[in-house]
Amino acid sequence: MKNPTEILSIYFGHQEFKPAQKEIIDLILDKKNVLALLPTGGGKSLCFQIPALAQKGICIVVSPLIALMQNQVNTLKKHGIKAMLLEGGTPFKELDTLLDNCIYGNYKFLYLSPERLQQEIVLARIEQMNVNLIAIDEAHCISQWGHDFRPAYRKIPILRKIKPETTWIALTATATNRVMDDIVSLLEMDPVRIVKKSFERKNISFQTLEADDKKFYLTEILRKNPGSSIVYVRNRKESVELSNYLNSKGFVSKAYHAGIASEEKKVRLRQWLKEEIWIMVATNAFGMGIDKPNVRSVIHYHFPESPESYFQEAGRGGRDGKPAVATILFNKNDEERVKNQFVSVLPTIADVKQVYRKLQSFFSVAYGEGENLQYDFNFSEFCGTYLLNPRKTHNVLRLLDRTNILSLSQQYQQKIELQINVPNQQLLYFLDSNKKYELLIKTLLRTYPGLFDHLTRINLFLIRSKINLPEQSILSFLKELKHEEIILFEMTKHDAAITFLVPREDDVTINPLSGYIEQQHKQKLREIKAVLEYVTYSNRCKNSQLLTYFGEKGHQDCGICSFCIERKTNEKSTKKIKSKKENLRQAIFEILENESLSSRDLISRLNFSREETLEMLRFLLETNKIKLSTSNTYYI
Repeated sequence: MKNPTEILSIYFGHQEFKPAQKEIIDLILDKKNVLALLPTGGGKSLCFQIPALAQKGICIVVSPLIALMQNQVNTLKKHGIKAMLLEGGTPFKELDTLLDNCIYGNYKFLYLSPERLQQEIVLARIEQMNVNLIAIDEAHCISQWGHDFRPAYRKIPILRKIKPETTWIALTATATNRVMDDIVSLLEMDPVRIVKKSFERKNISFQTLEADDKKFYLTEILRKNPGSSIVYVRNRKESVELSNYLNSKGFVSKAYHAGIASEEKKVRLRQWLKEEIWIMVATNAFGMGIDKPNVRSVIHYHFPESPESYFQEAGRGGRDGKPAVATILFNKNDEERVKNQFVSVLPTIADVKQVYRKLQSFFSVAYGEGENLQYDFNFSEFCGTYLLNPRKTHNVLRLLDRTNILSLSQQYQQKIELQINVPNQQLLYFLDSNKKYELLIKTLLRTYPGLFDHLTRINLFLIRSKINLPEQSILSFLKELKHEEIILFEMTKHDAAITFLVPREDDVTINPLSGYIEQQHKQKLREIKAVLEYVTYSNRCKNSQLLTYFGEKGHQDCGICSFCIERKTNEKSTKKIKSKKENLRQAIFEILENESLSSRDLISRLNFSREETLEMLRFLLETNKIKLSTSNTYYI
């Protein structure tokens, strides 16, 4: 066994542990199960990496986040530590070889998703491994009351049967008391030591700002807090549009969303990390596994999805311990928008049954068949064919994926992307001479206003319905326009891939999900209510509000959130007014000690307004501090 402090220094370049890390590591090395609750940026990964390195054998790390796992594996490899990630789509023979390498190749870490634990070959090989620690990251996913419940997490305790003597650690950055109880119970970790560091981030100023003109206040926040920043928005289109706006105002920003090609994402992330660009305007696809210590501001341009997700996203600011600002911008229309964004698109059991049946029809799957069959999947075409709400349909597919009815590829790729490659005037000249393209180009420009500025995802089904041309004719026109260098044009084979994991049985397949769907609906409503209360409630410290949500009570007001700052400002204003009134009172007394005067004479001698002086005279009369003579002069 190696010394944890030496491992920290040799492999990771740190000389001392963050709060709670050493306590957790010592408990694990003492063979105690641990539930670790550390805030974002609290150094959770070292809590299992160091004790794993201090012992013989391999550590199994279960996580739902492929990007985060890949980041950690890459980091470990850079430090000369043998680590492996089992990614989706790995052929059986290659998977067999990789798992054998974990048994015989002196690997220290095997990262995998909870879904992998449902494969017999994976469990069989783990049984043969010398496992020194099992680490469950994002452990809140096991609870139905967590903000990102994944039913596959309920299968994780199978590891207890094949490795009953191995020590466990479960880690999360966001968990209520109810979720903590679920983690311990469902992972069968009792007896367990709970190490909980306060979620309080004393260096972050949590702010909510009502703003009719959000763009103006966004630029004001960024100017007042110079440095690396993240601006979270609702969708891909808004990330591009807002980034373009900020660049037009002299800022240096890039958009980041799930639809950007993988290599381009890496380029933009590298630019941001190296501070070649200062601001990332992103959907919630950005952030997991990104360790940048000096983010000075995190701004939510729209409402976050839940208090948990907000706390994680806001917590990406100020990891260096220096002051940072986390701001939610909102206006009167946002409450209705957030309901439309999150609540109105929650699927009912009827929605799930409808989409499931339509999927089977789309791929011509016969009743009782389809198990383990994989299909290329054009999401836009599917929604267009059956006139389905895309966002609600996407939520249904995610639900079916989580409940192991089907497997959906991690993220959609663009079917078609294009951009106008010539200036507006040149395009008009071209269309004058090539009328056959005019309807298509004008329809594209009306539908997608940003075509001159950036590559834009095109819904071919939508364009086809507007101009009543066959798909192949539109594609031919686009290829010709590309050849003429009028447009940039890229086309991929499909949006996604779907694998059906069970035979088609329609209602028999979906009915058992009804309780889960109802519970998820209620949970989402609770989360939205909590977010709305946090943003709109103006009579409490914002930091204390968040901590109370996570079960921490008794905290003093932080002094730096929007509520505390406003209260301080009001107190100063009140003190200033009181001081001014006291000066006026003293001045009146000093004059009346020597002579009695009328109100007009007093006003002429005092450096106060007529209204202020008369108001003070009335007050002094009512409290019997001065008197009024029969000749209407004031005296003491």
